[in-house]
Amino acid sequence: MTRQDQPPSSLHIFGIQSRFLRERRGLTQKELAQRITYSDSLIAMVERGERSPQPAYIERVDEALGANGMLAVLAPHMEREDHPHWAQEYVQLEAEALALHVYSTHVLHGLLQTEEYARAVFRSRCPALDEEDVERAVQARMERKLLTRRPPARLTFVLEESVLRRTIGGLTVRDGQLRQLLTCAALPHVVLQVMPDSRETHAGLDGPMTLLETPDHRTIAYVEGQRGSYFVSKPEEVSVITHRYGIIRSQALSPEESTEHIERSLAGES
Repeated sequence: MTRQDQPPSSLHIFGIQSRFLRERRGLTQKELAQRITYSDSLIAMVERGERSPQPAYIERVDEALGANGMLAVLAPHMEREDHPHWAQEYVQLEAEALALHVYSTHVLHGLLQTEEYARAVFRSRCPALDEEDVERAVQARMERKLLTRRPPARLTFVLEESVLRRTIGGLTVRDGQLRQLLTCAALPHVVLQVMPDSRETHAGLDGPMTLLETPDHRTIAYVEGQRGSYFVSKPEEVSVITHRYGIIRSQALSPEESTEHIERSLAGES
């Protein structure tokens, strides 16, 4: 099991320097937040190297900490990541995967999302992203091409019924997303299934999961959570997750029943 916990070097350096200057002036993150009109949670993420600071942020912090341009001079060299640093390896593995198997519980997997749905998801982040970060993240998500790649990958998705009912972005965005799901489900290399709310219990209650088959035919599990993600690569642990995913698929509606369920949802039927 490996964790992707190392931030990009320039973000890390900026975070260390800005924290050093803040502490040298005897300021807490909250006190600095009051001076620059940004949240203390954002300051904490920047200082940990988890967020790429915008030029306006850099300018205000440089002035508030009396850095005399030491921080501002780094602005042109800041790395602009399309994905959070802890997701970089996953995105790379996904692009090369021979097969991908996904169980979703709260939102749709990124490969299935419409642009409007993805934008609504990123606008729901807490702490909030600024609009520039939202648009960059949406663009990066839309550029993931595994769904349409040639030769095609084998793709299966199981999603909770509640994901279909959740109106992220409003009814218009939700309906557009349901139509996108029907388009995806019709692709010959895609199998899409719905886990109905009427199922009293099932094998997926521990949460979402993703299984990837690499070009050398290894299977790796990927789990994403509140503050990051991790891979599971030990064969005995991957075997358990793979078996669990197989049971989840057997407990979900069939692909044909799932398509009919999505069509009824789109028509406004219960």
